[in-house]
Amino acid sequence: MKLYDAARCPYCARVRIVLAEKEIEYDTVEIDLRDRPPSIYALNPSGKVPVLDDGFVLPESAVIMEYLEERYPDPPLLPRDLRGRADARLLVHRFDELLGDDYYAFRRGDANRLSERLAALPVGTSLYADFAYVPWIVRARDMLAVELPPRVEAWVDELSRRPSVARELQAVAAL
Repeated sequence: MKLYDAARCPYCARVRIVLAEKEIEYDTVEIDLRDRPPSIYALNPSGKVPVLDDGFVLPESAVIMEYLEERYPDPPLLPRDLRGRADARLLVHRFDELLGDDYYAFRRGDANRLSERLAALPVGTSLYADFAYVPWIVRARDMLAVELPPRVEAWVDELSRRPSVARELQAVAAL
């Protein structure tokens, strides 16, 4: 298994966290996002990472997360009940409207509602959704100096006890 990755990319981070949580071995091909090689466009016409090659090429972090959860069901990241799994998937599907759009607007210096979004964010609902959101929240806190609401800070502290997330926190600190 090979992951086309970029250390600073939060979409890649969510896949790295899932791979680490499930203890899946993989090779990394680091992609320079400022100078993307033609080979990444051959794998994903948009040139975006992450891209997973597991005998076939699979782009898009949310799709890769779904694939890894199905191919490697243990340990499970989705809740066991049908409604809980649907709710977790819906949170990932609604990422842009719940956090992503405001995060990227904040990075561009646009006035936005990032603090409101963080305060209202449903955290701690499932590991699956938590792993999908934590890369942006950690980057907002550690790289953009955004003060997290106490409830969200406590959630990050709790997640950081997991080796998969702790490793990502170290990666963010090195950026």
